[in-house]
Amino acid sequence: MTTDPSTYKLNHTMIRVKDPKKSIEFYESNFGLKVIRTLDFPENKFSLYFLAFDGENAVSKGKEWTDREGLLELTHNYGTENDTEYKVNNGNVDPHRGFGHICFSVDNIEVVEQNLLKNGAKFQKKLSDGRQKDIAFVLDPDGYWVELIWTRRPKTEGVTDPSTYRFNHTMIRVKDPKKSLEFYQTVLGLKLLRTKAHENAKFTLYFLGYNNDANFVVDSPESYNFEGVVELTHNWGTESDPEFKGYHNGNDEPQGFGHLCISVDDLDAAAERFEQLKVNWKKRLTDGRMKNVAFILDPDNYWIEVIQNEAIKSKAQW
Repeated sequence: MTTDPSTYKLNHTMIRVKDPKKSIEFYESNFGLKVIRTLDFPENKFSLYFLAFDGENAVSKGKEWTDREGLLELTHNYGTENDTEYKVNNGNVDPHRGFGHICFSVDNIEVVEQNLLKNGAKFQKKLSDGRQKDIAFVLDPDGYWVELIWTRRPKTEGVTDPSTYRFNHTMIRVKDPKKSLEFYQTVLGLKLLRTKAHENAKFTLYFLGYNNDANFVVDSPESYNFEGVVELTHNWGTESDPEFKGYHNGNDEPQGFGHLCISVDDLDAAAERFEQLKVNWKKRLTDGRMKNVAFILDPDNYWIEVIQNEAIKSKAQW
C-alpha cells in the first residue's frame, strides 16, 4: 500500500451548533452555502450537516463531498436546540481560547457587509472598526467568528456574486510555531502559502494548504482565492513562557470547535504512514465501532480527522 500526501485535501472544519435550522439558514441566506450531505446517527443522537460553496463558479462544484476542500461541518447533538442552558465555546474567550474563526473570501467585501447588516447580522468587527479596514468579523447564531476578506480578484462596484465566494481558511492558535509548522508540513503534507507578521501586536500568521501548483509564489495574492487553508496564529512568546498552559482544543469542556479533517488517497496506507511517523493518536482506525475514520493530534492537541477520499477509492460508502 502507498499513499501520496500531495493528493490529500483539507476537506472540512467541524463546529458544534445549538440549532441546525438557524445555523443552516444563516450560512445559506447570507453566503449562499448549500447542504450537500447529511449524515444522521439517531442511535447516538446526533446529525452532521456538510455545507459547501457549490455555485456556478465554485472551486469544487458538483464533486463528491469527500473529494472537496473548504466544507463546513455542523454537528448537532439532539436536544440542544431546546436546552436554554446550552451554549458553545467560540474559542475566543479566556480561559478557553484556541480555535479562532473560519474565514470566507468574497468578491466585494463592502457589499457583503452591507447585506449582512440589512439581514440583521451581528458583527464582532465591522470594516470601519479598528486599524485593519480590509477585514470584518460577523457572528453566526452560536457566536462563532466568521472573518470576511477580499479574494483580491477584480470586483464590480455595488455588486456581489456568492458563486465566487471561497471558504478560505480556519484559524487556530498555536503555542510553538516551529513544532506546528513541522507537523502540518511534514506529517500532513501541507505547504506554506503565506506568512504575515504583525510587529506592533506581536503575533504572526502562517497560512498552509495543499497546493501542487509549481508556479505558485509564496505570499502572492492568489492564496486569498484558495479553499482548504489552515491559519496558525502565534502570539509571540508563548513557546517559551513557563506559565502558559496551552490552548483549548474545543473538545474538552466547554465544547465548540471539534476538528479539522483531511481526506486521503488510501486511508489504510495513510494510517500506516502516520504510524511510522509516530503521531499521537486520538483514535486509530481499529479503535471503536467506526473503522472508516481516524483522529490524530497536532502539537496543541487539536484533533485532525482522517477519512477516505471516496472519489479515489471506495471505502466508507457514506
